[in-house]
Amino acid sequence: MAKIRIGLGSDFALNNGRLGLGVSDPQVRLEVDGTTKSNDLVVTGVTSLTAYEGFLRADHQIDQDTILNVGQGLNASLSGEIIVKDGTTVTVGAVGLGTTEVGIGTDNSVGVGTTTNQKGTTTIDSNAVNLAGGSEIECLKVFNTFTPPSGGTNERPYAPKPGELYYNYDFKTIEFFDGNGWRQVDNTTRSGRGFVMGGFTPIGPAVYNNIDFYNIMTRGNSQDFRVLTESRQKSDSCARETRAINTGTGAYNNTIDYITMASQSDGIDFGDLSTANRAYLGALASSTRGVFGGGFQHPSPSSSVDVIDYIEIGTLGNALDFGNLSAAKNSVGAVSSPTRGVFSGGSSPGITEYITIASKGNATTDALPYDSGTTTGASNSVKAIFETDKGIFSLNISSLGNQEYFGDLTSTREDASCASSPTRICFAGGLTPAPAAVNTIDYVTIASSGDAIDFGDISYAGVDGMTYGGGCSDSHGGLGGF
Repeated sequence: MAKIRIGLGSDFALNNGRLGLGVSDPQVRLEVDGTTKSNDLVVTGVTSLTAYEGFLRADHQIDQDTILNVGQGLNASLSGEIIVKDGTTVTVGAVGLGTTEVGIGTDNSVGVGTTTNQKGTTTIDSNAVNLAGGSEIECLKVFNTFTPPSGGTNERPYAPKPGELYYNYDFKTIEFFDGNGWRQVDNTTRSGRGFVMGGFTPIGPAVYNNIDFYNIMTRGNSQDFRVLTESRQKSDSCARETRAINTGTGAYNNTIDYITMASQSDGIDFGDLSTANRAYLGALASSTRGVFGGGFQHPSPSSSVDVIDYIEIGTLGNALDFGNLSAAKNSVGAVSSPTRGVFSGGSSPGITEYITIASKGNATTDALPYDSGTTTGASNSVKAIFETDKGIFSLNISSLGNQEYFGDLTSTREDASCASSPTRICFAGGLTPAPAAVNTIDYVTIASSGDAIDFGDISYAGVDGMTYGGGCSDSHGGLGGF
């Protein structure tokens, strides 16, 4: 028989009593046996319920001493997990293991046959601190949304731990720290498709407006994609995950074309370069920007330029001023990581220099490459590969330094159209010493040095071959990923 009956709408007051729900002899003020659920319940302090549903307040403040017996038994206050709902913030600060007296025994009774208090004390003393990041939480459940730390590239955590997540506003992507550097988690949007755009054959001669594509991770001949807005040679290309750009031409105009790489369609006018009558430039890109460095202007004045300009690839419009190279030059090899653009080789002086893609400014010079002449290249997010008529050379993009000999193409040539995936780089066509051109596509594996291997042929080049075309891909190093 219940001792207290409460009717619907009645006031309830328990004066110095104990309330038990599901128990016959409650030992505390409120004792509940079984699963308890509630909506909008205000909890003061920390409960000792092992099943914890609907009790956690947003921004709950605990302003009293609380002891948590964390474990798997009935005394556990948490079941080894933290559940965070939308609008709820849980903040755990440093937990210090301070000095605590521990009593041996349970009371102050006098020992039998003695007059000495048998209760003794000892001390646990430690300066160790257990931070939330080092705790042993078995799982973290998030409902609706989870937001990692975020900010710009220059605001990344100062001393990150391997596996730490960060949302980068500059690149608009999640990054993780792998123990050596930040890598972008955005690789799911890429297919590994390489492109060859335009070009020139000395036999004839002939200038092409063709666009071809191929799968970098397989082998075989390239396939017809569509055509550029005009026949174009001495151009270069760059790309983000979905859109490819081609600009610069032996006809010496300043037109920029773009294509959508997933759908076969003709090139569409994007805008114009910041300087007119320009060819032989180097193009690189991040997930957002395309950057064009150097080039040769014609007919008047007929000379190399030191101009660097850029576009936002996801929009349309004319290129804007970025800065300047260390000297006027053309035939520059251009590659990128997610943060850094590198221009190498070119007409004299043939040096390696770099920019930070997210911020405008002049290029910074670094080490001398092995070759100071015509250079083209491609990269993954770590290593750049450049081809010249003297062979293939590699460069670590983050540390720079002198380039190292990598291997040779299947035939001696320069001015190939380069495209890359995270693991491979392909070299399409190129100018041989005759002068003549080849239609061969070669490839190398970035992680291991060695000579290039035959991949296939450029379908539109025919037996006369092709050079001075623009190469790019949807999975190059400027897009990050892994």
